[in-house]
Amino acid sequence: MDSNKFKLRKAKNKVEKLKRFYTHLAVYVVINTVITAVKVMSGMNNGETFKDAFFDFSTLMSWMVWGMVLLIHAFAVFGLPRIIGDDWEERKIQQFMDEELQQDKKYK
Repeated sequence: MDSNKFKLRKAKNKVEKLKRFYTHLAVYVVINTVITAVKVMSGMNNGETFKDAFFDFSTLMSWMVWGMVLLIHAFAVFGLPRIIGDDWEERKIQQFMDEELQQDKKYK
């Protein structure tokens, strides 16, 4: 594979991962804001104060649970490449290709 094509494919892959993360983040904020607004309005209609309705555990639960998933996604996009290296995919691909080559040599 041409070096420039390889670099282009790698850059496109990184951009796609970033795009998926930022989309996930935007959906997280929008959906949780709507859920919170509905729950707060419902609580206030039932006689709760804004503070009580807003800081209710069930109101904040979706932010916390989904937030943990979002943190895992962020780690996979930003933290993991720093730990295992940016080129781990290429190393794994090369490893699998080498293993296939060894298998082919055994049966020839």
